[in-house]
Amino acid sequence: MPPAVTPRLLDVRNLNVSYGTHRAVTALDLHIEAGEVLALVGESGCGKSTTAMALLRLLPPAARVHGEVHFDGVDLLALSESRLSAIRGHRISMIFQEPTTSLNPVLKIGDQIGEALRLHLGMSRRAARARTLELLDLVQIAEPARRIDDYPHQFSGGQRQRVMIAAAIACEPKLLVADEPTTALDVTIQADILALLDRLRRDLSMGLLLITHDLGVVADWADRVVVMYRGREMEQQTTRAFTAKPRHAYSRGLLGASLHLGADRHYRTSRLAEVRVKETPEGELAFSLETPSAKPENQVSSADATPVLVVDHVNTIYQTAEGPRHAVRDVSLTVNRAETVGLVGESGCGKTSLSRTIMRLVDSASGRILLNGQDISSLSRKALLPHRRHLQMIFQDPFASLNPRQTVDQILQFALTVQGGLSKGERRARINQILDAVGLPADARHRYPHEFSGGQRQRIGIARALVLKPAMLICDEPVSALDVSIQAQILNLLVDLKAEFNLSMLFISHDLAVVRYIADRVLVMQAGRIVESGDHDAIWSRPAHAYTRSLIASAPGHRRALERARDGVIV
Repeated sequence: MPPAVTPRLLDVRNLNVSYGTHRAVTALDLHIEAGEVLALVGESGCGKSTTAMALLRLLPPAARVHGEVHFDGVDLLALSESRLSAIRGHRISMIFQEPTTSLNPVLKIGDQIGEALRLHLGMSRRAARARTLELLDLVQIAEPARRIDDYPHQFSGGQRQRVMIAAAIACEPKLLVADEPTTALDVTIQADILALLDRLRRDLSMGLLLITHDLGVVADWADRVVVMYRGREMEQQTTRAFTAKPRHAYSRGLLGASLHLGADRHYRTSRLAEVRVKETPEGELAFSLETPSAKPENQVSSADATPVLVVDHVNTIYQTAEGPRHAVRDVSLTVNRAETVGLVGESGCGKTSLSRTIMRLVDSASGRILLNGQDISSLSRKALLPHRRHLQMIFQDPFASLNPRQTVDQILQFALTVQGGLSKGERRARINQILDAVGLPADARHRYPHEFSGGQRQRIGIARALVLKPAMLICDEPVSALDVSIQAQILNLLVDLKAEFNLSMLFISHDLAVVRYIADRVLVMQAGRIVESGDHDAIWSRPAHAYTRSLIASAPGHRRALERARDGVIV
């Protein structure tokens, strides 16, 4: 008699999800073994989160789901709601991307974690509280006995994500679905969370479906990879094989467009590959990978050591209910003409406060801010106006920073009208020039922000910043919200525009690989202070400060890069 075959922990066959005539997921097959990490990879809108929600039947009633989702040999799609409810949160749990919206703001975190223990395991309130304290300690929440009765808003973003993980693993599930669990977190917190999930996976022999768009995270933590595009599987193989030799053109495009610290790439020596997708007359998708070359007239010149921006011993202090908070402490920096200075550090370190201080959106408590030699730190609003055209900002979220009630033309016209000095015809010509420079069609000027994709909206934000022909740009996380292929396009665009307009840039980001690529010099900020500075190569290869070393060690892709280096593989 042949031995019994142990069913896979999760076996998804021919999964299809549709909303009316729109196919969100088409004929998807995937599986996960006990103790295995499967990464589901793809760009926004490819169907990753829809797939995760379909597995647990959490999609809205309008969604039509077909196929088979076998968990421990039982088809979840065929279960009654009552039987499925006994599995959700018990044997299968999910970590959602945004803990702020997933945690109940009016309930203490201890009650929220303990709910699953009382519901699924029948624990008493006392026993559930004791187990919750153990879970908070397990996910490394300091002083769990003091924090158990706090509310979600009293925790940082990383701590809220740890609370979500504690709730998800409370009943020791056999399968954990993690939907972009670290996207909004700092690099060191991200590394801690992923290491925690990996340890829990091993300790509990738990299967993990890791949904992410970050290929560095995939390289470091996943055993196998499924790549999706427009709801379809493009390829599926082991992570090592995928990173070494992807089979599908789209996968090669994603890897070619992505950045990680293991690769020594800089804008002066290489451009980023861009993924191109075209639909054939037969309705098939054709993928290609193109690396644009610099335009001859746009060759990047070296910085000429003429200071455009000088920040001299600046301090920024906020008055809060708890008293004064020192956000920027005695910061000095210089950005020369045609130079890009990168500024890195974790959330709350003072990066954005420094940028807002330089922009005069908040006032400094002391120090000087020199723009083209003129101290603008204490100018009145009226006296500052002529200088604003020389200093502009690109924001992280273009949708939030663009007026939804104005067309692109109205947005750009407003900036030019406020500064004055141009006739109607000159303004029209300037707008056409800048739209062409950022790669938007001329008819874009008559459309509203919601009619564009995320990458196109960021191009509008860049156009608004450049339409006044500034000498200095402050870029505050300009690509952090973008997919890897769109990120590559925007970074290539910034390199071209920098050369074309002889721009100086202060580039703020928590993504070390992006800063390594785009910056000529790098500043590292911690607790409101600049703790280290260096050129784009030295600071990565020879970091002097312990904090810089910790940031680099935590960067996605660094773990796998070290393994390859030990194996003698060139990356």
